[in-house]
Amino acid sequence: MKVKGLRWWIIGLIGMATIINYIDRSAINILWPYIYKEFGIADADNKNALAIITTFFMIAYAIGQTVTGKMMDAIGTRLGMVVSIIGWSISIALHAVARSLASFNIFRAMLGFSEAGNWPGATKSNAEWFPARERAIAQGIFGASASAGSVVAAPVIVAISLAFGWRATFASIAVLGILWIIPWLIINKATPDKHPWISKEEQEHINEGRTEKTNTVTEKAYSWKQLLKFKNTWGVISSRFFIDPVWWMFVTWLPTFLKEQFSFDLKQIGAFAWVPYVFAAIGGLLGGFYSSALVRKGMPAAKARKRAITIGCIIMLVALAAIAIYLDQLKEHANIAIA
Repeated sequence: MKVKGLRWWIIGLIGMATIINYIDRSAINILWPYIYKEFGIADADNKNALAIITTFFMIAYAIGQTVTGKMMDAIGTRLGMVVSIIGWSISIALHAVARSLASFNIFRAMLGFSEAGNWPGATKSNAEWFPARERAIAQGIFGASASAGSVVAAPVIVAISLAFGWRATFASIAVLGILWIIPWLIINKATPDKHPWISKEEQEHINEGRTEKTNTVTEKAYSWKQLLKFKNTWGVISSRFFIDPVWWMFVTWLPTFLKEQFSFDLKQIGAFAWVPYVFAAIGGLLGGFYSSALVRKGMPAAKARKRAITIGCIIMLVALAAIAIYLDQLKEHANIAIA
């Protein structure tokens, strides 16, 4: 049996894993403004408590990026993604039995470490399954899935919480990751060069522009010291250093911001907190298509991707400045502020 466009099935499953990833990590941020009192935390301290929880997550997440990246190289993306998603599903389920800030910190660190595997796993999978000229589109789909996860997270988490309570919410969303493993193992049987379902035409398309020499180079393992000698390494580090804090600010603090500045209750959070992520998903897809279009016109891939990132950063800067300057006026028009 041959499956047409098998690579798109693979990136589709990667996208689904990323959606589940963001549903899991968003749950605490959405629910925290409404549950912190159960842990004896005063109103004045609730933001500090959430900041501590987030810090534990991010430190573990940073460590996990390196460890799980090496794991993906060692055992491959097929099994590597399974290990990661089992780890984060167990971690998010444990949130349901948290009894203190300390236990939340521990479970959150476990979640951050295991969820980190989704990123090196997705990037490696895209490099395996897509030719160079399509990778920006594949990464765009992957990036848009993070936004899609945030879009889905607010209404789903709020609906479950209102119906069954916040502890049942954490237990319920843990099941999603376990269910994802089934189609992943069935469809992603092997890498493109060995997969029994891939057509010869698609195999040749994926290998387009690759040579024996480039394949040998990509398989070479570099030490940290060697990697830090490359200008491209520092480009990736610096871009993530400056861009990621803005994204995480929204993921972590948007529900608290809406509750405190606009007096939103939990139901309103579920109804409106997803809106910014719709536009983030659209931006992720447009950025991928735009940079790929520039590459097809002959622009070097690095330059095309830098241009797409630069345009996105300019738009983001203008929007954030407008929120900061006009916040008082926007309080009278919450729908405009969210958009």
